[in-house]
Amino acid sequence: MQKVTVGDMASSAYVHIPFCRRRCFYCDFPVSVVGDRLRGETSATISQYVDVLCQEIAVTPTFNQPLKTVFFGGGTPSLLSIEQLQRILEVLEKRFGIASGAEISMEIDPGTFDLAHIKGYCSVGVNRVSLGVQAFQEELLTIAGRSHSVKDIFSAVDLIHQVEIPEFSIDLISGLPHQSLDQWQDSLDTAVKIAPTHISIYDLTIEPGTAFGRYYKPGDTPLPTDEATVKMYQMGQQVLHNAGYEHYEISNYAQPGHQCQHNRVYWENRPYYGFGMGAASYIDGKRFTRPRKTKEYYQWVQELIANHGVIDWEITPQADVLLETLMLGLRLAEGVSLPALREKFGQEKVAKIRQCLQPYFAKRWVQVVDERLQLHDPNGFLFSNVVLADLFSQLGS
Repeated sequence: MQKVTVGDMASSAYVHIPFCRRRCFYCDFPVSVVGDRLRGETSATISQYVDVLCQEIAVTPTFNQPLKTVFFGGGTPSLLSIEQLQRILEVLEKRFGIASGAEISMEIDPGTFDLAHIKGYCSVGVNRVSLGVQAFQEELLTIAGRSHSVKDIFSAVDLIHQVEIPEFSIDLISGLPHQSLDQWQDSLDTAVKIAPTHISIYDLTIEPGTAFGRYYKPGDTPLPTDEATVKMYQMGQQVLHNAGYEHYEISNYAQPGHQCQHNRVYWENRPYYGFGMGAASYIDGKRFTRPRKTKEYYQWVQELIANHGVIDWEITPQADVLLETLMLGLRLAEGVSLPALREKFGQEKVAKIRQCLQPYFAKRWVQVVDERLQLHDPNGFLFSNVVLADLFSQLGS
């Protein structure tokens, strides 16, 4: 066992709230289903989890670097009561401090909160919400196993606009079974009319162990064809660009000045804390992922308390750090700084990277602008998996 050394750079925290009304058919996240009736105010299961989560936070070693971003993900964090969310933030504040003006994000689902809840969440510090819309067509929501309706979406949007929360994001999914190009166009147009400050578009991935993983294999009908999903990606880029959104990351668009600061921590391969079931931490070049099941996570927290915050960390080899830096950094429109790569990994590695990428420079999938290595938008982003697979093959050997 090795004592955690958090260093003085970790200033972001991800907090996992695993509870959902039901499990969506595409979801492989660590979640716990509580049904349509229970939420934080009435569920002993959620209350117990918040207790254990706060115990974990309270014993995590720190050098008092205040948190600049906090992200409540899930699951469905909007199933928490206001008091539960406040308690978690108070424990984080006491243990780490939360910087003035910190970005505090919360994933919320339509139909899981009312005006009192959204006002309460904002009153205790939330200043950014991400609404899990996924689609604006009733039939696609049913196909995806979502618990909300289209009516719930517009009711949720109305509540968010009433509160005038500073940062408002919408999540959409492309490539759903039976999804047509016309439906995707309609979803994009509707999202633009709602005018959130941020929009995330995720292409459906069929994960093993999910309901979709049992129903379909990639390439099967009624999944859209590869040609159709490419058109959906290009359509998203064009519609959102024309509406004034910056395509700042492969799957993310923001109005100027409204990028998600917490997610940039991941893409820039900077350190962060993770708390809760299945959450990952990355501190001082070391990674650790908590157990994905409730019972095992609770047992792990008790062991953590008994060991006074000592965790057995997995140290990331230097070669893997380079690959992670490229894999994550190339997701961003501004790409990766070549001088920074030279300083950290050496000129020889940078030369090898450029040599490996020569075919993709010729295809205009990759470019160098102002000494930054970038994927071209949209084709470089579209074929990023091909580019990265080649990098991993040649650099990982």
